[in-house]
Amino acid sequence: MVDKEYIRKCRFVYGWSIREISRQCRISRQTVRKFLEDSEIPSYRLTKPRPRPVMEKWLPVIEAWLKQDEAPGVPQKQKHTSARIHERLKEEYPDEFDAAESTVRHWVAKLRNRPKEAFIPLTADAGELAEADFGKAVIKINGVSTDVSLFVMRLRNSGVPFVRAFRTEKLEAFLEGHRLAFEWFGGIPADVRYDNPKTAVTKILAGPMREEHELLSSLRAHYLFDSDFCRPGEGHEKGGVEHDVGYVRRHTCVPVPDVPDLETFNTMLLDWCTKQRNKNWSLWEQERAALRALPVHPHRCATTRPVVVNKLCLVNFDNNRYSVPSAYVGKTLLLRAYAEKIEVLDRERVVATHTRCHSRKETILELEHYLPVLAYKPHAATHAAVVRQLPEVYQRIRRRMTNSRPDGYKDFVAILLLHRVFSSQDILTAIEEIGADIVTAEQVRARLLQTGTPSSALTVPDELQHFRLMKQNPARYDSLAKGVVH
Repeated sequence: MVDKEYIRKCRFVYGWSIREISRQCRISRQTVRKFLEDSEIPSYRLTKPRPRPVMEKWLPVIEAWLKQDEAPGVPQKQKHTSARIHERLKEEYPDEFDAAESTVRHWVAKLRNRPKEAFIPLTADAGELAEADFGKAVIKINGVSTDVSLFVMRLRNSGVPFVRAFRTEKLEAFLEGHRLAFEWFGGIPADVRYDNPKTAVTKILAGPMREEHELLSSLRAHYLFDSDFCRPGEGHEKGGVEHDVGYVRRHTCVPVPDVPDLETFNTMLLDWCTKQRNKNWSLWEQERAALRALPVHPHRCATTRPVVVNKLCLVNFDNNRYSVPSAYVGKTLLLRAYAEKIEVLDRERVVATHTRCHSRKETILELEHYLPVLAYKPHAATHAAVVRQLPEVYQRIRRRMTNSRPDGYKDFVAILLLHRVFSSQDILTAIEEIGADIVTAEQVRARLLQTGTPSSALTVPDELQHFRLMKQNPARYDSLAKGVVH
């Protein structure tokens, strides 16, 4: 630019000729004329396309593969990437193709020539909009790596997030995540935006219209909020929560947390959410004031279905089997599935409760459900699956008693039947105090009666709850003895 400035000054200020400038500066007259044309900083100008000898023969192959991707029926997430095209060229033409991946990436971008999409900054008034989504994370529970699903709901105006970890993204977790989020926020936003999860949307219609799952409609009817859905494949339309899913992972799961159970991890997540809320306290106060009030009763976030109790006192649900009391064999009951527990009901009465199993082909048994059967089939206790899952101390007693005499299993069942009156923990404590190698049912019962524990374990059956016994007056017997009838 110094040379250009000098040349232009000589010509336009001092009146030198182009020939004289060329001779004095030792620059060709053509270059002098070029400098005189404009005063801009010189830049390189490509007059003809650069040669591409390495890629020239491969561009038609790449174009053909890209056209195949546009054919109907090709999954959106299974199309060629630049890296995959480079891999295929190396695999299918090992002796001919030797271009670098960066070169392939450059020409794939040119061939696609995708225009950049324009985006619009989004905002919302206080209490107007929340965004909800699921994301995956890995944690350790008692040292074992476990995949969990993070339900994240973010208030758009204040940016305050709520996070809850579930073992699944099924409908029950989706519903319970809403209930817990609304309760933690202390109110309900007017609108909640989603992408198009199968748990919430049964069919995508034209434009913004959707066929929602009936349980999502039930949830909306209870909490009175509206639902809004992004365009298919356009999750950026709820970019706030999309960003928050990754933000939560990076700030709560790095390094990978090792916790005793999922509830402990959820407590950690709530503490983190509280800190995020405190950072945006002024906006949060405005948002909280604009949220709608919670209903008096929380929504029951569960799916229900009828189940038949088979001969093994089991009901089937979600590729697992759960035990129920033996009195219900052959009957049809109602199973209510929550995100983390299972309830089995006889009409409105809960007859069995289990922690929900998220693996497959598992059998979850409760000893109390089989005690009436063991009472008249005691020999089954020697190999009963529900007995074999008891703590090892019970197995030592079983082996000792069944080996002592042919009908020793009856003595063992007598100990098991104590579970109908006393709690499992109290019985186990009494056994450990007495000693597994000498304990008998009579000793355990005597020890528990001394400690006064049975009263807490006894329950009155529901069918007897409405009966009330009147306190009797002994003076009535005196009147009867005298022949007076009242």
